[in-house]
Formats: sequence, C-alpha cells, structure tokens
Amino acid sequence: MEHRYLWITGEEVKATAGTVFSGSMFVEILTNGQSTTKPNVVMIHGGGGQGTDYLTTPDGRPGWAPLLAEQGYPVYVVDRPGHGRSPYDPELMGPPTPTWGAELLAGIFLGDPQGPPLPPNTQWPGALDGSDDVFAQFLASQGPLSSNLGEMHARERDRLVSLLERIGPSVIIANSAGGPGAILCADARPDLVLGLAAVEVIGPPFLGRPGMELPWGLAAAPMHYDPPVSDPADLKLVIDETKPVPEALQAEPARKLPNLAQVPIAIITAEASPFTYFDGHLKNFLDQTGCQSTLFRLADHGIHGNGHGMMMERNNAEVLALIESWVTGLPQKNA
Repeated sequence: MEHRYLWITGEEVKATAGTVFSGSMFVEILTNGQSTTKPNVVMIHGGGGQGTDYLTTPDGRPGWAPLLAEQGYPVYVVDRPGHGRSPYDPELMGPPTPTWGAELLAGIFLGDPQGPPLPPNTQWPGALDGSDDVFAQFLASQGPLSSNLGEMHARERDRLVSLLERIGPSVIIANSAGGPGAILCADARPDLVLGLAAVEVIGPPFLGRPGMELPWGLAAAPMHYDPPVSDPADLKLVIDETKPVPEALQAEPARKLPNLAQVPIAIITAEASPFTYFDGHLKNFLDQTGCQSTLFRLADHGIHGNGHGMMMERNNAEVLALIESWVTGLPQKNA
C-alpha cells in the first residue's frame, strides 16, 4: 500500500500574524502502487469527525479506504476544512459550534432508546452503551463544526471542486454532514463526478435536524435550480407532518436541478439507523427535481443490523462490496 498526501489550499488572506491560507483541506492518498483503470474514489467524512473514519475502524480493522485501494482504486480521503488535519482557525472561519458529546453521538450511532423503534444495532464492534474503548476511540476523533453552515458548505464545495480539477473525474462517497459539500460539488461540476454515494447524508431535505437546516434543499448554500432561485424563500414548500419525520417537497410545478441530474446518486441507509426514517424523503426530493437516484436499503440486500457508522462496523467490508458493485456500473467521463 502506498500513502501520499496533498493540500487543497484555501484563500490567501491577511490575518493577525501575517498571510495565511483560510480553510485548506488535507487529502490522504492511498493506492496499491500498480497501474489501474479503476476510477478515483474521494471519501468525505461526516459530522465533526475526520477522514480517519475511512482509514481504520475504532477496533483496529481496515477501513473502506485501504479496502478499496487494495482492489486497485486510487482513493483520496479528505479531512473537511476545519476538521482533523485541516485546522480550524476561528479568526478566519468564524466561531465554531460546541463539539457533539457522547450522549448525542451514542444516540445516532449506537441506538437511541428514546427515539422511534428500530431493529437493534448488531454490527457496532463495541458495547452499545458506549462504555468501552471502541466508542472512546471514535469519540476522541470528534471536533466542532462551523457555526455558519452556508459558509461551511460553500467552502467544502470549493475545495472538493479544486481537488477534482486536479485529479480528474471521480466517484464521491460522502457520509452524514459531509453530504452537503459533496452534493454542491456535483451540482457545480457534474462533469467531474462519476457518481455520488450518499451514505446517510444529513436531512431530511429542507428541514434538516435542529441546528443543521438545509434551506436550499440539500445544503445551506445555493444550488443551481431551473428556473433559477436567488433566495431559498422562493422555493415554495409543501410539508407533510403526518410522517414520523416530517417531509418537505416543492409545491408543483417543482424547480429542477439540471446539473445534479447529470450525476448518478446512490442513497445508502442502514436498518438500525434513524436515517432510515427519511431516506425516502431524499429519494422523493431527487425524483421531483429530475435527478437519477437509486435507494439502497442495506436490509433489502441481506445486510442486517447496521447503524449510522456502517463504515466502522463489523461487516464494513460487506457494506462496501454493495457500494463497489454500484460503482462498477457507472459510466466513465473524460477529464
């Protein structure tokens, strides 16, 4: 296995201590050292985490990045700006949010006894009460997010576009809070995105979870609608509050997303994750805007017991094999 890294530098600005780059993005590159015809794969972590989510599991097994690299894929694992090895500078990027704590993260990743009923998580590699070193290893990777979601999503879009302009057309795998930047990248440069695997990306569309609102539908930064939209308030919504998680769609006639419609999208969700309650909302939103998407519920493919952290769980290789089978069917694009 060969490891390299590069930086996608941010804007050059004058700060208190002199000229610096704002919001640079660290990228770790993994290959098997052999020539290949397989496409680049760019992996984008979620939440307040970092690219380590894809490198190894909290209990020390190979993560999705080395597993794909061993198969011949050139893999690019990013630390989103302000996360991991991409430093967060409040002077340049604004005030951060508090770091999400064990109680919130355990509910998302291990199971929430107070939440809607779900099958038990049988694939998390540690104790489901978060009392062991497995969860501690995961929790220690967490940090704050930017308190300005619109700027954060736009920054991630710009760095990802710069990365793809450098390496060429690529498949993107994005998880959770890494979804908006990835979607905006595909919306900005569909010619450089072979396909987007949306692994339990944040939602539901428009509504988001508290503190993670998505006024443009799938992001807090502008998307390319047709007819054009200059203010997200121009997107007239119809909200169905009868579902366990409310669903917002556009009032008809719905505006389309012609750029994003050029990119095949796989929606991937796990049966023991609360994200299953709105994966259909994402599919409905994409259908309404003219996008091409396929919903992969793991249980429908015989993969059971997974939670939100499927890339870190016991059967992570089995989940990855399903995604990889989708990747192999994607059409290629010329750089």
